[in-house]
Amino acid sequence: MPTVAVTTEPLFEEDGPHVGLLNGGGFDIRFPPQRVVATEADTIEAVRGSAAVVAGGEPYSEHVLSQLPDLQVISRMGVGYDCVDVEAATRRGIVLTITPNGNHEAVAEHALALLMALTRSIVTNNREVREGKWLKPLQVPLRSKTLGIVGLGRIGRSFAVRAASFRLELLAFDPFVEADDARRLGVELVDFETLLSRSDFVSLHCPLTPETTGLINARALSLMKRGGYLINTARGGLVNEDDLVAALKSGQLAAAGLDALVEEPPPKDHPLFQLENAVISPHVAAMDPQAIEDMAIEATQNILDLRQGKWPVESIINPAVRERWSWTT
Repeated sequence: MPTVAVTTEPLFEEDGPHVGLLNGGGFDIRFPPQRVVATEADTIEAVRGSAAVVAGGEPYSEHVLSQLPDLQVISRMGVGYDCVDVEAATRRGIVLTITPNGNHEAVAEHALALLMALTRSIVTNNREVREGKWLKPLQVPLRSKTLGIVGLGRIGRSFAVRAASFRLELLAFDPFVEADDARRLGVELVDFETLLSRSDFVSLHCPLTPETTGLINARALSLMKRGGYLINTARGGLVNEDDLVAALKSGQLAAAGLDALVEEPPPKDHPLFQLENAVISPHVAAMDPQAIEDMAIEATQNILDLRQGKWPVESIINPAVRERWSWTT
């Protein structure tokens, strides 16, 4: 009976529909010895001997994959896969899947929460009231402002639908989306520089790739409206954090709401922690019970489909592996 390792932290030793699906599909389930699987050594220990893994954010580098000869499927919970060496996985005949339908609404809700927290000074007002102050600073309205969405995939689209109810003008930059598709959402598709220059608020919803690493840097920030706002619920590496700190200190940006940082967890002396106009959450946008269950089921179903000879096209990141892939246990 093949084994599936379940390494993602929210599912650590947890029961749920995914457990029944895996057991019913003829799999043993293996949990890691500790809740958090973070390093290459942790990953090798947790996954060794397994045919598939319901994976979290742990690293699957060339070295790690070389130590996992039995691994056939990496089924990532979520839509990011920058922790996986895709070329190495493909060379070794390992299928990499994601869960495109599981968490987009949760992340969109969190992005909107960060935007509201910033524009309504929620964190600052809460702290000052508790300190005995009763100040009434002017708030920033959303209505009639312009929101720029970088990446109009499932999460970006879900965010756009929610943002539209606040009477925001919606712009988007995504080279893989047709203008007519965006228009049906009430979104104007523009180039990146136009989005930056016209938007009062910019929200990031694109994957981290070599092309998007450091996408928000000093030049990009200088193109934004002075006093603009940045939201990032995608990946920390999209933003040059030194440049972001400088923009927040100078007033080029009024504030930033971040659910992802370059280093996670960050060092205690991270310069962003010294800034009142940065609101930071610990990469939890997709961490609500419904989203976790939906992602777990989808990740599990990807494994079941592959073992049954089905090919879950919309979930597979490296389709080139198909020519020589087959379930071998």
